[in-house]
Amino acid sequence: MRVGQRQAREVRLGGMKRWVSFFIPGGVLFFAAVLLISLNAFKPTIQAITGIAPYVVYLSAVLIGWRFNRSSLVFAVLILAVTDRALLLWAKEFSLMDTRGQAVFHAAAFLVPLNFLLLSLAKERGIFTVHGMVRMALFAVQPVLIAGLIRHDSLRVLHYLTLEVLPLGPADHLTLAQPAIASFLIAFIVLGVRFTIDQGAKESGFFWALLTVFAAFATARPGYASVLYFCFAGVILLVSLIEASHAMAFRDELTGLPARRALKEDLLKLGRHYALAMVDIDHFKKFNDTYGHDVGDQVLRMVAAKLAGISGGGKSFRYGGEEFTVIFPGRYADHAKHHLEELRREIEHTGFVIRRRLRPRRKPESIKPVTSPLKSVSVTISIGLASCSERNLTPQAVLKAADKALYRAKKQGRNRVCT
Repeated sequence: MRVGQRQAREVRLGGMKRWVSFFIPGGVLFFAAVLLISLNAFKPTIQAITGIAPYVVYLSAVLIGWRFNRSSLVFAVLILAVTDRALLLWAKEFSLMDTRGQAVFHAAAFLVPLNFLLLSLAKERGIFTVHGMVRMALFAVQPVLIAGLIRHDSLRVLHYLTLEVLPLGPADHLTLAQPAIASFLIAFIVLGVRFTIDQGAKESGFFWALLTVFAAFATARPGYASVLYFCFAGVILLVSLIEASHAMAFRDELTGLPARRALKEDLLKLGRHYALAMVDIDHFKKFNDTYGHDVGDQVLRMVAAKLAGISGGGKSFRYGGEEFTVIFPGRYADHAKHHLEELRREIEHTGFVIRRRLRPRRKPESIKPVTSPLKSVSVTISIGLASCSERNLTPQAVLKAADKALYRAKKQGRNRVCT
């Protein structure tokens, strides 16, 4: 019963963390942009800063994206900059009642979400590489092609961009046509699904940036409001890059737990009252050699998932290899030991199923049906626990003491907690 309650709590906490990571900071920045534009009190300030803000945001994002070698950010911000400036330029030259002005507006509204979707799905292949130059050419040719088509026959272009595929009629409060709305909707669905699967800062950043662009197209004419929306979209993309880079440096990619670098920083924040545990998977090398590294990775992920939901206020880290570290701030070793024993028993009683081997590289001449049942094995862990004391004053000393306790747990037969 206790294990079931704990698993339910883990699911709830996981869902809550997923939603928080989705809304912060992209959602906060989006709603901040909506609030600023909605309040008339900020109108003079917005009009004053929109003259210089776009250049600061776009240039900063492009330079940082180039420095971090993140082509998706660079190209997405360049698309924002070109679209923003193009809409302003065409709004000055033509009225939106003019055929050419409307064609430019609807073409941009149709193409931007598709380009964002392409960038979110594409792998990072660099900027000044063959792949990067091909993508750059693909994005650069679009405004040239649209401008040429509009100059040739703007009425026909506008006709295709404003087709009413469904008999819904245009919404009075929106300026977007059905093709553009469909383009945005497809991009939102794919980005939402990708975040649900990957839970990455890149996916959430592209989603909220695209929603901000949608607000610029749907509720604002080219002017100070749309400029502010585009600026906020650039800021959201920039923040998502910083978040993704932080995750790469401080979070273990395989297990999803904070990595050793994050552990070192957290150790510096501890006071004089805490307990620390070193956790090691028993016979992991033998297990790895027997069943393969892919299965070994699955075991690491399973143990990490249990460690992530440890009770008692513990925070888990991947120390390296098959070793993990758990910190209990403000706890004594006796209190922490109770929760570690619960964790040890839960992992011991969680059956791990060995699935059949992956398909061979070469297709066999005849496929034999699988008749052997799936094999279930027991995974156990050994734990060494220590706490801050007069003998172990520094985090490094406590860590060393926990490591010695882990060695004793191994020597005494494994699958136990030693202090």
